[in-house]
Amino acid sequence: MKKFWTVVLISLLLCSSFVFAEGAKETTPSGTTTVGVSKFLSHPALDAVEQGMQDYLSEEGYSVTYDWQNANAEVSAAAQIAQKFKSDKVDIAVGIATPNAQSLVNVMGETPVVFSAITDPLDAGLVPSYEPGYTDKVAGVSDMNPVEAQISLLVELTGAKTIGNVYASGEANGVILMEMAKAACEKLGVEFVTAAVANTSEVMSAAQSIAKRIDAMYIATDNTVISALPSIDDVTSKAGIALMSADPSGVDGLNFLVAMGFDYYKIGRATGKIVGQIIDGTEPGEIGTVFLSDPADFELWLNVDAATELGITIPQDLLDEAAVIYENGVKK
Repeated sequence: MKKFWTVVLISLLLCSSFVFAEGAKETTPSGTTTVGVSKFLSHPALDAVEQGMQDYLSEEGYSVTYDWQNANAEVSAAAQIAQKFKSDKVDIAVGIATPNAQSLVNVMGETPVVFSAITDPLDAGLVPSYEPGYTDKVAGVSDMNPVEAQISLLVELTGAKTIGNVYASGEANGVILMEMAKAACEKLGVEFVTAAVANTSEVMSAAQSIAKRIDAMYIATDNTVISALPSIDDVTSKAGIALMSADPSGVDGLNFLVAMGFDYYKIGRATGKIVGQIIDGTEPGEIGTVFLSDPADFELWLNVDAATELGITIPQDLLDEAAVIYENGVKK
């Protein structure tokens, strides 16, 4: 078996050649910066982004006052939060997840906007280019996953001939990731079966609708769907189907087989670095979009107990590379 993280790194480098470079912090201007933070909904990954950003700015000595807002997965609420930030004249607005970032960019005008956990900010209309140097006051961090590498790993582990995917049809990143997974399956000669949802309440029934037609389930970093991952876990466990999540932060306690994706706390810290640069006087357009491509920014979680139930043997080289292993009911 190929070294998995080598495949991941190559996949990421194909997505982008832009890597965030750590720089020395300039002296923080006197006074306090007001940062409005608009989050699509609360779940472990997006909460970790908030925490990472806050920790970075605190550790670096920035004086920041936060206005924390949660849209609770309502696009209309995201728009209302953006109007609130504009009315309150926050110094910097941070949008975590696509709908919230889009609302901020549409409303904030000359107020700097920092996006985070956005799969494809160019396709989402947040930035005019991935090349820095534009005049728009928008910058941020992408969580573009190596979808092909993830699907390849799932197929290699399970021998699946049909992969299922539940995605949010109204969420831009959900649609993009679904299309990427579809392309990966076509490349591998694997059938791809999807079920679209409009909100989290539809996730379980969507998973049930395709469970009998698939060998394994792949769930991307689709905010609407990933927040209902326990419902999908319930369906796949009862059906004896392998479950893979692209977000390790949400699988603790679930009967997943494999999870591989970003450490969203690190995405939060990268977001905090951008906020700090803007506080120090750097124009957002000079920063552009940050892509994390170091394998250390990812985590691989494996569940030996689930593998045993499914009759799957996980290769030792993958076990050696895993950040977390579940075995005999114990998280190692």
